[in-house]
Amino acid sequence: MGKSRYQFKELDKPYFMTLTICGWQPVFTRPETVQIIFESWQYLQQNANFKLYGYVILENHLHLIAQSDNIQKDIQCFKSYTARRLIDFLKEKKMSLILRQLAFYKKEHKQQSDYQFWQEGSHPQVMEVEEVLRQKLEYMHNNPVQRGYIEKPEHWRYSSACDYSGGVGLIDVFKAW
Repeated sequence: MGKSRYQFKELDKPYFMTLTICGWQPVFTRPETVQIIFESWQYLQQNANFKLYGYVILENHLHLIAQSDNIQKDIQCFKSYTARRLIDFLKEKKMSLILRQLAFYKKEHKQQSDYQFWQEGSHPQVMEVEEVLRQKLEYMHNNPVQRGYIEKPEHWRYSSACDYSGGVGLIDVFKAW
């Protein structure tokens, strides 16, 4: 299999990414699971010069725009850490159906784990200009509206849309661009 066309090449620019749970399992339906995502992002913000420009978290995937000095490594660490924490949560809550699905999707070469939480890759797309960044923010903020969950993007609790409409969201976002 050839190399993906999705690569982190320009570290001085933000990237739009999509992270999807294997089998599109609905894991982010509880505040505790979303909190694991926020805690990991906060850690990166404090320790890795991680700039989170925007995000939306839906039940089975998330979109984000972020930048850091080593974004590829930071996203790998994010996915590894959150996968471990979320699988522990699923075990603790005895969510065996989702765990069975995540075990089904585990890649054979991954011997260190019984589960595959995140789909491989994050499909990073570099945000070359502000106009494209704004388009991606609008796209991801409108994701819950398109699904019929809410009428206005800023009403979605797990999104940076509130930050961009004058409110204060659940995690700091970098808007000095």
